Amino acid sequence: MGVPEKLAERMSMAEQHEYLRARFSRRTMIRGGAVTLGAVAGGAYVTGATAQAAVPTQRVAPATEHVDGALVAPFGRHLAYGNDPRTEITVSWQVPVAVKNPFIRIGASPWDLSRKIPAEVRTLYTPAGVGASGDRTQYYLHAKLTNLRPGKTYYYGVGHQGFDPAERHLLGTLGTFTTAPAHKAPFTFTAFGDQGVSYHGLANDALILGQDPAFHLHAGDIAYGDPAGQGKTSDTGFDSRVWDQFLYQTESVAKQVPWMVSYGNHDMEAWYSPNGYGGEEARWTLPDNGPDKKNLPGVYSFVYGNTAVISLDANDVSFEIPANLGISGGTQTKWLEAQLKKFRASKDVDFVVVFFHHCAYCTSTAHASEGGVRQEWVPLFEKYTVDLVINGHNHVYERTDVLKGDKVTKKLPIGGTAYPETDGVVYVTAGAAGKSLYAFSADQTYEGHEKDIDSVSSFVCLKDGARQQESVAWSRVRYLDYSFLRVDVAPAPKGRYATLTVRGIAETGEQVDHFTVARRAK
Repeated sequence: MGVPEKLAERMSMAEQHEYLRARFSRRTMIRGGAVTLGAVAGGAYVTGATAQAAVPTQRVAPATEHVDGALVAPFGRHLAYGNDPRTEITVSWQVPVAVKNPFIRIGASPWDLSRKIPAEVRTLYTPAGVGASGDRTQYYLHAKLTNLRPGKTYYYGVGHQGFDPAERHLLGTLGTFTTAPAHKAPFTFTAFGDQGVSYHGLANDALILGQDPAFHLHAGDIAYGDPAGQGKTSDTGFDSRVWDQFLYQTESVAKQVPWMVSYGNHDMEAWYSPNGYGGEEARWTLPDNGPDKKNLPGVYSFVYGNTAVISLDANDVSFEIPANLGISGGTQTKWLEAQLKKFRASKDVDFVVVFFHHCAYCTSTAHASEGGVRQEWVPLFEKYTVDLVINGHNHVYERTDVLKGDKVTKKLPIGGTAYPETDGVVYVTAGAAGKSLYAFSADQTYEGHEKDIDSVSSFVCLKDGARQQESVAWSRVRYLDYSFLRVDVAPAPKGRYATLTVRGIAETGEQVDHFTVARRAK
């Protein structure tokens, strides 16, 4: 992306960002028009201050870039919850060129879309020389909806001047979403990491849609606009156009299932902001209740029914890929403990699920386990008896036994049940969503094809690129093909056992793993 590789190796993400801005900004000003800060607000849903923090770089497009709106169709619709999934949701989408007066229509039925709300525009400019995509401006639009009714299904359509989804011939462009219920009720969610753009990614999306999930968790490495994934500006394969393809691919499911993402190493793109996440903030609107929106926009939490979900940014603690190592100054870990303590004290929350990119425990030969995660977060997972930890990064499916202190406290065979309050924590790597697969150092073992292997050779990534070899007994399920997680949540009366039924589902639809996490309901 523009910084010589040897120089990039000695620079932090923020230093690389400044290098690129100094190299390309003057040329951008001359060729592309004025460069400004912030976002172009088409409505009043995002304040100026928030927009400036979210999108630190954009180009004001010349008027000639506007075309007849009737010729421009929105694409790439994707949903995300706000801080309260019962009453808040953001609808986001993309247009290929600049449009006038973008908006969303929303109502209780396809025939009642009278409520029309302006949308916010975030333009993302990538100059020629930054990666492979050439001189390019992308247009992302967002409409944050609040004061919704819990447990209700809404119809919506997105448009702009010349393209009104309420017109009869455009009713086929409508989407729906359903807010979280006001009370505890059974529901399903799905999860994976490391998707990218491919036939396999598309196939997994189709299967996920068939599960009818309330929401989906994407544990980082979303589109692979930066295929190198080192967080370096010398990653010459960077291509912003990959995001257009990804959002188009994902729309079939994400237009109706909230797509809740965390950020991985391939999601750091140095040109757009010092932390590498400026591009992500243009494309996504996530809950803003995390500890540091400036540096950690992908850190947040939400509660759906009886389950609290926490998204973390493992780039902040990664020894293996240190571009953003320590960016939070410890605030993320302090926030995590406060969240865990709060949720464990809440009478409304039975389960706590944590998802993030880099693996706490994995035996893949590519990345294996992340020492920074084990050092910073695993003790907290154990202290507050987290019910399920979901990771990506390694392009495999792997599931541990029940663990405490890196040791097996209880073997968890396929079909078994874990009791976190007494047993410990279960970790699942679900990183086989679409990108090329990795390998294991031991044979596969999965449902219907079990092999009892007592010890597996692996390693832990330490500081300064070091790898500590280890022989582990906790690798219970290993499956090497495209797959995702399905989790069925069943509440229970107070004192009875509520359950998470966790299933590994292959791209073929075959079940490759299943187990249960049980906890006494409050």
